[in-house]
Amino acid sequence: MSSIIKVYGIKNCDTVKKALKYLSSNEISYEFIDFRVDPISKNEFQNMIKEVGLEVFINKRSTTYRTLADTEKENVNYELVSKYPTLIKRPVLIKDGKIMVGYSEQEYSDFLR
Repeated sequence: MSSIIKVYGIKNCDTVKKALKYLSSNEISYEFIDFRVDPISKNEFQNMIKEVGLEVFINKRSTTYRTLADTEKENVNYELVSKYPTLIKRPVLIKDGKIMVGYSEQEYSDFLR
């Protein structure tokens, strides 16, 4: 691998655990960033949204999202995501400037080539 992959997530998230296990078992180097401990910057947020879109980036199935007011759901922005990091669908992988959200073994295989 030419560069270390950055993995953003929350350490106790089951999907993040699956992703990290996949990376480790395939001997793929990565850097894990827990965005509860180390929140993403506004610039990182904007880059992620630009690459994958808000629809893909936001976890609409999360309890946090479902408890938001309708006006907040219609206007998800950096400040809201900073306040509620569980709004971000997990994990977020970044490799060579490309971004992938979520976990799928097949998609990881393609993405990480």
